[in-house]
Parts: sequence; structure tokens; C-alpha cells
Amino acid sequence: MREYKKNKNIRPVVDSRIHFFSMLIYLCFFILLIYLGYIIVFKHNYYSKLLSAMTSDVYEYKSAPRGRIYDRNYNLLVDNKEIPIISYLKPDNISAVDEIEIARSVAKLIDVNYSRLTLRMLKDYWLVINSSISNDLINSEEWEKYNNRKLNNADIYYLKLSRIDESFFEEYSSIDKETAYIYYLMNNGYSYEEKTIKKDDVTDKEIALITDNLESLKGFYIKYDFERVYLYGDVFKSILGNVSSISKEDKNYYLARGYSLNDMVGVSYIEKQYEELLRGVKGTYRINDGEIVNVSNGKRGKDIVLTIDIKLQQEIEKILEEEIKKTKSEPSTSLFNHAYVVIKDPNNGEVLAMAGKQVIKKNGEYIVYDVTPGVLTNPLTPGSVVKGASMIVGYNESAIKIGDVLKDECIKLYSKPKKCSWKTLGKIDDIKALSLSSNVYQFKTAMKVAGFDYRYNGKFYDTEEAFFKYRKTFNEFGLGVKSEIDLPVDGIGNIGRKTDSDMLLNYVIGQYDTYTTMQLSEYISTVASGGIRYRPHLLKEVYESDNKEKLGTLLYNMEKEVINVVNADKKYIERIQKGFREVMVNGLGKGFMGNVDLPCGKTGTSESFLDTDNDGVIDTPTLTNSFVGYYPYDNPKMSIAITFPNLVDSSNANRRSYANKRITKLISNKFFEIYG
Repeated sequence: MREYKKNKNIRPVVDSRIHFFSMLIYLCFFILLIYLGYIIVFKHNYYSKLLSAMTSDVYEYKSAPRGRIYDRNYNLLVDNKEIPIISYLKPDNISAVDEIEIARSVAKLIDVNYSRLTLRMLKDYWLVINSSISNDLINSEEWEKYNNRKLNNADIYYLKLSRIDESFFEEYSSIDKETAYIYYLMNNGYSYEEKTIKKDDVTDKEIALITDNLESLKGFYIKYDFERVYLYGDVFKSILGNVSSISKEDKNYYLARGYSLNDMVGVSYIEKQYEELLRGVKGTYRINDGEIVNVSNGKRGKDIVLTIDIKLQQEIEKILEEEIKKTKSEPSTSLFNHAYVVIKDPNNGEVLAMAGKQVIKKNGEYIVYDVTPGVLTNPLTPGSVVKGASMIVGYNESAIKIGDVLKDECIKLYSKPKKCSWKTLGKIDDIKALSLSSNVYQFKTAMKVAGFDYRYNGKFYDTEEAFFKYRKTFNEFGLGVKSEIDLPVDGIGNIGRKTDSDMLLNYVIGQYDTYTTMQLSEYISTVASGGIRYRPHLLKEVYESDNKEKLGTLLYNMEKEVINVVNADKKYIERIQKGFREVMVNGLGKGFMGNVDLPCGKTGTSESFLDTDNDGVIDTPTLTNSFVGYYPYDNPKMSIAITFPNLVDSSNANRRSYANKRITKLISNKFFEIYG
């Protein structure tokens, strides 16, 4: 009876364990099914190619010629160059000793840079050529453990490696070291993969020597690959982008799209943005007695035409390089080191040129570097150039009317220091407020937008709703939002979090939020187009490639795309345009755009700050200059945005550089010279 009760008590325990292990088995099967599904759906292409590589004598070329890149006038910017590569594909049933002999023969025929040869590579090489004596590195006790399966082959191998002294290699010649490195290259990676032994600077003599000895150099052959050629050197090269191998971060993305892990892809800017268009189709081949026999020809990727005018781009980069160097010799410019410019067609968003240059002193000489990506990524405090957008808010909110006259005087609010314009301007209307860049006109307008009539030492607090109204309109002009340009990088600037009264007054004169030069370009282009904000773009056309020198069939023509229309009456936009025209005729922008016809624009100066000793604390005040403009007034054909971050050390602001005016004038004149 006791035995029965005991068994009766055990039974629930046994049942629960059976239930647990059953659930565990079901879970394992479920996970296995999920993984199999993942392999079938997402890894199908990868494993298909892997299987093909392991079971077929037909191989894919490592790369295919990418599509060419042209400028708007069909000048070829980026092409492909066929380059010879000395490659190795491991033959069946070849021994390590045979590979060493082949590697030594190759080392005598070609020059391979073995500067990356490591101690581990030398040890692996030594173990192959000294296999008969390497067993002496293992003692009897360790062999006994090996025989008793307490140590495996890998354990024995690593013990041998640890006991090879560096003195073993002291008498190695350069040929020995080169042989060791070539042997490493022959065996690095999967055995079924082709290995690149030499790619850079393969000479005609080396090609001839390898070709003449293919019979004895089993597994070696000459193949041809493609690399990018930039016909205009470094001009616009940073935005054209780079091609490189697939990164770990992007591996799954590309594998799911049929790429191989050793494929070359666009990794930045235009090459990355239009990878799917530029990507070519790889050809296939067989290897017969060391010679490559084509099975199928590859095909070049699609050719693309950009909106960029490379001749204009060259001229702008040249002007920036020369002038920022010259600027460093002017007063108070010790902290200045870079400038940006964007030129667009305001009627459709086409970017005609964009450039950024940085000057750095090295060994007593100023060296200029390209920093064009900063046009998209490096925000700055814009200053008064944004006052056109601020004025629109005033009109929309009925804080001011067209022609309203306000008194420009220093204002004083409760518990706040005085705020003034650059000088007292007296009674001025909205046009004069723009042309002479009145801060006070914007201050008083902003207070009315917030429901406050200015009075001396008055208390002005509730500004959150006013901030919303201003930022909404600024966004419509492209300020404080992404430009939506067709590039993988698109900065947004820094948006301030405080919404108190002091920050609102700073905001309306461009002294709070920061914007990139591309965003400022969007803003002035929207003014020029009558309030229509077009998406900026660099792609103009796409053509089918026909493997000939000329362009093939036109496949796609980029149409202009409207992002938004500024929510303002047409008469208000026209009023801003008139104010910007007055800036250039009788205002602070006179002479900025040189000889162009009927220019319009707005200057800007902002207070900025730098961390000059890299301690994480902003400690040095500077002045940043900017300019936005377009021409002609009645039918705009170009817009320009140009910025000079930290142009002047503001502690010496009375001794100022006028590089912003000089460089803007030179660039505007050059555009006018080319386009009229």
C-alpha cells in the first residue's frame, strides 16, 4: 500500500517532466523551422552561389563595369578602367608543400609588397616547410594526451606555433618572406574562392612571365577587373562617392538583393545613392589550362547624367581654394578655416554646383582640403539672411501690413538687457527693414505675433505658440527640415529647445536655430520661385548602357518635384522679393553679386562660438557671415547660398575681413560669364 502511494505521488512529477521535455522538443523544432525558412527566403541567393562555386567549373568575374557618370553637358566624369589581376584558384588535391613551391616560383617572377607579413604568417609557412622536424616541438607527455584524445590536431598545431622562436626567421631572405606572404594569400579565406595575389601596379612584364609559366604555376591565371577613373581628378569627387567592398553592417541588405560578399558596391554619396542603377552584370568564365575562356559577357551598369556643370564646379572650387588662402592673411581671421557654396536652378531644384573648402596650416604652409559634404552636414548660425521668412510670418499673422512703418530703436524688456540693430535706423518700413537689416523691426513684429505690444521694460513671456508659427513657416522655406536631396546624407541642423521670449527674438533674426548651407539654398530658391519649394536633386537623366562610347537609350528623365508651397499670399512673397532687390540696390548687399543683372539677396552676420582649446567648453566668440541671393529679379535663373563660419574673431570685430563679399562677387561673376 505504501509502495502504491509512493508511485502515485511520483506520477505527477514524471508527467510534468514529460510535458516539459515535450514542449522543449516542440520549441526546438519550431526554431529549426523558422531558421530553415530564413535560409530559404533570405539566404537563397547566397547559398545558391556558394553551391555553384563549389560544384561548377564556371565562375563569375569578381566585378562588372559600373555605369558611367556624366555632367549636365554630357562631359564624362567617372569611367571604368580595366586592370589586370594575378589570381589563384586552388586546384583539386594540391598539397601545402606543392603550394609552397609554386609560391616561391611566383615570388621570383613578380614583385609583391609583403609589408603586411606577420609573425603568425611566417610561423604557418615554417611549419609547412619543416613538417619533418616540427613534431619535435611536442613532448612525449603531450603526444600521450593526443593519443588518448585529450588533445586534438588543433591543440597540437597551436602548441607548435607557440614554440617557434623568432630567431628561426633571422636568416630569411626577401624571397623567403615574399614566398611566405604569397602562400598566405593563396590560402586566406575559403578554399574554393579565387584569391587575389596582386592587383595594384601589375606590369606587362609580370603578366608575360605568369602567362609563360602557367603550366608549372598550377592554379594561377591572369584576369581583368574594373576600377573607377575620375576624369576631372578631385573636382566634385567627394560627392561622386566611393566604391568599396560590402561592410558588415550592410551584409544582409546586399545578400538579400543577390550580391556576393566580395562584390564592390557604392559606399558613399552618388555611388551609394544610385547603386541599383550603376551596378553592372558580371560575366562568367571557365579556366582551361590556366587560360580564361569567357562563357558570358558582363554588362555595364546604367549610365547617369547629373545636374552638375563640371566646368562651373571647377571654377567655383578654384575660387574657393585661392580666396580662403588669401583670407587667412586678413585681419581677425585666425579662427576661420572653411567656406561652403551651393548654386541651384530655383525653377526646378537642380543643383548646378556645390563646394566646400577647408584651409589648414601645416609646416608653415596653408593646405586646402575638400570638405564639400559639409554643405549637407555642417550647420551654422545663419544670421539676418532668414529675415525674409520672419517677415512672412508677420504678414500672415497680421502683425504687420505691407508698408507698415516701425521705429528702429533699442528695445528693453523686463529683466533683459537691451537689444538693438547694428545701428539706430529710426522710422523705417518693411522694405527698408530688409535692405538695412533691421533687428528691431523683426523684434517688434515677433512680439505682436505673440500678442504683445512693445512697451519699455514690459514683461513679455508667453511665446510658445509664436515659436510654433515661426517654425512652421521656416519649415515651408526648407529651414529646420531635411532638404530631401537625393543623397544618403542630409543634415537637419540644430533646433533649439527653449521657447522663452529672449530666444524668440533671437530666432527671428537668425541667432538661434542652425541650418546647413543646403537648407539656406532651399530657402533662397523658394523665395526666388515665388514660394514653391522644389526638391533639390543631382540626378538628371538615366540611360541604358550599350558598351559603346556614346550614351544609349534614354530610360528616365528626372522631373521637378514640389515638396510644398509656402502658405502665404502671393503679394507677401513678392514683397519679400522686392525687399531683397532693395538689399542689392541701396542696402547692405550692394556689390555682393558683381555684374549680374537685377540681383536680389540678403546678407547675414551672426554671433557664433568655438571651443578653441578642445576642452568641451565653448569659449571664444566669433562672427559668421552668410549670403543668399538670386538673379535676375523678374525671371530667376540661378540661386546662390554661401557661408563663412567663424570668419572673424569677434573680439577684434572692428578689424573685419570682407572675404564674404569678395568671394560671393567672384563666384556670381563667373556664373554670369558662363551662363549670361
